[in-house]
Amino acid sequence: MTSKFKRLPKHIGVIPDGNRRWAQAQGLLKEQGYAHGINPGFMLYETCLELGIPELTFYGFTQDNTKRPSVQKQAFQKACVDAVMTLANRDASLLVIGNTNSPQFPEELLPFTTRKVFGQGLIKINFLVNYGWKWDLTHGFNSGSSGDIHNSIASSDISRIDLIIRWGGRRRLSGFLPVQSIYADFYVVDHFWPDFEQKHFYEALKWYEEQDITLGG
Repeated sequence: MTSKFKRLPKHIGVIPDGNRRWAQAQGLLKEQGYAHGINPGFMLYETCLELGIPELTFYGFTQDNTKRPSVQKQAFQKACVDAVMTLANRDASLLVIGNTNSPQFPEELLPFTTRKVFGQGLIKINFLVNYGWKWDLTHGFNSGSSGDIHNSIASSDISRIDLIIRWGGRRRLSGFLPVQSIYADFYVVDHFWPDFEQKHFYEALKWYEEQDITLGG
């Protein structure tokens, strides 16, 4: 499988956007789209396992997302919990990152805010839940550390990202891990996340292997 590509990213960030728009296009309520985003996540997880990609970070929901109507908020919170509980039966090293001091953070996910190894722990999975970039960076500023900012932010256990893929056609980072994303390549898939197909991911990887990796040098 890896022979398909000349070079693969070591860490991929995923922004799985378009769940609500997908639901509306299907004649469903907006909040019904989130549950349909779980299976695509596991399809991508399986593909990354096959390719030997060592780290994958999913954007679950942000602190700003919690301003949405309560029925939508409950739906994406439940989808995040369901995804983690399903992953607990797979092979992964899971870390959930987000503001746990807020009532918007699902209590069921508190045990996973320190990294947990499931099965053989074949891939690092980071899941951003009730995440906010200001919250992340403020943790670093408040720590009083004068060293590397990456070592003091709340998401310090997450490594630098090589490639960010955003589904849903929108071309913005939406506050996704600003420190780790500083040199990431950014690829947009115009299809909504629930319409995930493996070929979309392969197209992103093919595009990535043609990019110059200079890290500013």
